[in-house]
Amino acid sequence: MFKKISFIGLIAMAALSTMSLTNAPAVAEEPAEVNYTKYCASCHGEKVEAFVDRKWKHGDKKSDILNSITHGYPDAGMPTWKEVLTPKEIEKLADLIVENLAGVEQYKFANKPTSNIFKSDGMTIVLDTIATGFDSPWGFTQLPSNDYLITDRAGVLYLVDQKRNKTAIKGTPEVYAQGQGGLLDVTLHPQYEQNGWIYLSYSKFKMEDGAKVNTTAIVRGKIKDNNWVEAQEIFEAKPYTKTSFHYGSRITFDKKGHLFFSVGERGMEKVFPQSLDNDNGKIHRLNDDGTVPADNPFKNTDHPSIYSYGQRNPQGLTTNPWTDDIWETEHGPRGGDEINIIKAGKNYGWPVITYGINYDGKPISAISKKDGMEQPISYFIPSIAPSGLTFVTGDKYPAWKGNLMIGSLRFNYLNRVEVKNNKVVKQEKVLLNVGRMRNVKQGRDGYLYVGVESPGMIFRLRPQ
Repeated sequence: MFKKISFIGLIAMAALSTMSLTNAPAVAEEPAEVNYTKYCASCHGEKVEAFVDRKWKHGDKKSDILNSITHGYPDAGMPTWKEVLTPKEIEKLADLIVENLAGVEQYKFANKPTSNIFKSDGMTIVLDTIATGFDSPWGFTQLPSNDYLITDRAGVLYLVDQKRNKTAIKGTPEVYAQGQGGLLDVTLHPQYEQNGWIYLSYSKFKMEDGAKVNTTAIVRGKIKDNNWVEAQEIFEAKPYTKTSFHYGSRITFDKKGHLFFSVGERGMEKVFPQSLDNDNGKIHRLNDDGTVPADNPFKNTDHPSIYSYGQRNPQGLTTNPWTDDIWETEHGPRGGDEINIIKAGKNYGWPVITYGINYDGKPISAISKKDGMEQPISYFIPSIAPSGLTFVTGDKYPAWKGNLMIGSLRFNYLNRVEVKNNKVVKQEKVLLNVGRMRNVKQGRDGYLYVGVESPGMIFRLRPQ
């Protein structure tokens, strides 16, 4: 009897077990974004939109991506995921990647310009050629006479008149014109008509232990009879390095007469930008004569000109004409170019936080936000390589008034940014494929001017 009951009990337990397995709920499939963060981000970076900005060795069509995720390329370090993810999860992950590829495709402008007339939202623009024959027209400013001062990165400061005649100014500092170095920005003192001061940024060099080292420097001087005279060096970034990139070097004045300028981290992100014992990877503020303002945030340190830190390579710096805030753009690595409002003493995070990844596709940081570090007003993925920055004022461009203009080196266009309450609300790509845009600036005459490379030219944007 006992054996019979036990046998029946075993049958009942087996039946219950079978029912339990049959009725067990299916494991929920994770959203593609969750799976990307869980399985992909450690190798490819936090932002999928940055990851997709690459050369696709095995193809970028959905079928190619499905194959790569499913079967992997183990010999190249890409594991197979078919034992971890369901076929549906793999398909959703491939869809996510293809969807983000559209963010890169939007910059592949099909055609070169066929005329000098360009259409924009609410504006038609005619490009007038102002000057030609430059290597890289890095800096631009307009004199009260309406003539122009233009720096060529190769090391020459030019005076260009209204008839497009170029005159090289003699006696400017010798520059380290290697890599990204050379003669860089130029701007006038706010009271130029009274004092005649002109400010230049450049890559300064010297010999140290038998090797040539260089840095970012700021000098001011005057022009008399086409000669650079009364030169006064008011800043040199320390320490010097052997690297030849990430100089920063944009210059702007605020309404109080303070001189702001950028210094890049010289490609040494693990050494300079997060430390206050050096000048690199920073925005600096000085009085017009190079002395330190009494309210500078780090005035009692060995580097008292530092105003903010944690910057990478800021090549856009301008003063908001309505608020007097200092606005900045800086290059990210692969993805993560930023628009920032610069605040005294603040840390802008590089390289602890970033929205970009390294050029080799590997993550730089696992995070893009951290307490005590400033978030950008906006950021670009993929990188547009921003250089030059200006606000549009006056009445010559009614549809653009109040907008922020940014040059794109990588994609050869002008980026128009509508800003409300310090937030980006709309962007438009203007002057498509006009050239590798090094600079954009509004002149004293109210017109916008852009400088492009390869070939080096300056254009005026004339509303039609």
